Amino acid sequence: MSTTLIPIKTQYDSWVVEMTPEMAQAAHVAEGSYLIFQLSEGKVLAEILPPATPEIKDMVRKISEQFHDDFAEMKRLGD
Repeated sequence: MSTTLIPIKTQYDSWVVEMTPEMAQAAHVAEGSYLIFQLSEGKVLAEILPPATPEIKDMVRKISEQFHDDFAEMKRLGD
C-alpha cells in the first residue's frame, strides 16, 4: 500500500486523517473511520474516531441550517 494520506484538518499539534479501507480492515474498525494524531511531550498519540452515524449527520445538518448566518459571521470574523 503506497497511498498518500492527506490531513483533513490540521490545528496546532493535531491532525485528522481519513483511514484508507485497508487501514480500517487491518485495525478491525469501520470503513470511513478517522485517525487523530496529537503531539504530546515528544510523543505521537493516536486515536481512532469512528464514522458519524446517520443520526449524528442529521443533527449536524439541522444545526448547520439553523445557525447558518451565525456560522457565516464567525467565519467572516475568523473564529
